[in-house]
Amino acid sequence: MTADEFLATCWTTAGDAAPDQDDQRSPLSLRERAEAAGDAGFTGFGLLYADLVEAERAYGLAGIRSLFEDNGISHIELELLTDWWADGPRRAASDAVRSGLLSAIEALGARTLKIGPDVADEPWDLDTWAEEFATLAAQADGVGARLGIEFLPWSNLKTVHDGLRLVETAGHPAGGLIIDVWHTERAHTPPADLAVVPGSRIVGVELNDADSEVVGTLFEDTVRRRRLCGEGSFDLPGIITALRTAGWTGPWGVEILSDTHRALPVREAAAAAYRTAATLVR
Repeated sequence: MTADEFLATCWTTAGDAAPDQDDQRSPLSLRERAEAAGDAGFTGFGLLYADLVEAERAYGLAGIRSLFEDNGISHIELELLTDWWADGPRRAASDAVRSGLLSAIEALGARTLKIGPDVADEPWDLDTWAEEFATLAAQADGVGARLGIEFLPWSNLKTVHDGLRLVETAGHPAGGLIIDVWHTERAHTPPADLAVVPGSRIVGVELNDADSEVVGTLFEDTVRRRRLCGEGSFDLPGIITALRTAGWTGPWGVEILSDTHRALPVREAAAAAYRTAATLVR
């Protein structure tokens, strides 16, 4: 991949679907979404596990791979595994999702597996989490992918520093961070801090924008009010420069989540997401 390539993360082409909905599945077919992303200029595509299950029923894994290839999609990202640190019934459910994701990664040639932290921000043990993370990173590596954890300012991993502490303690070379600029900005992390993140620990980057003021909770604001790149308050040129200094060359993920974006036809949504991000990066 080169610095001029872009990945449409799962929500950017999902239409009227969002993380705060009970049913997070996109109402759109994978074919509609892949064609919209490819025509917009994206060469990477993110897919939520719930949508992966639906797409596998419709096309089979071989059919999904062909669909991506036909639309110029060469970098596939699958998400989102949670409760990978838990035990009991939560862990059993998580392990079933893990198995499905790992099988799909191998069949599709996906490059990235995205996982989440504990959004309940319960007490946790670094060594236990690091051991579980290292195990999962080894499993992702075994099927040809890298493992990226996305830190969130309302979770137990609130900042890039918290996330980096976990992945460095785990120590597996396939493990690293998904750096979403919405989360770094809302955690008040300066671009200079991103410039010194080891490049080997950056698995993915997600670009977006937002107003300076948070409306509602952080979760409500991130799901309902993100803006297209360059249409908000973030110092995106400074952030992009910092990430390049750290060694990131792409693909640049674009993750737009908002009520406004969800209401657009998918082709219009994908084209706007690509155009505004590419204008800043290039």
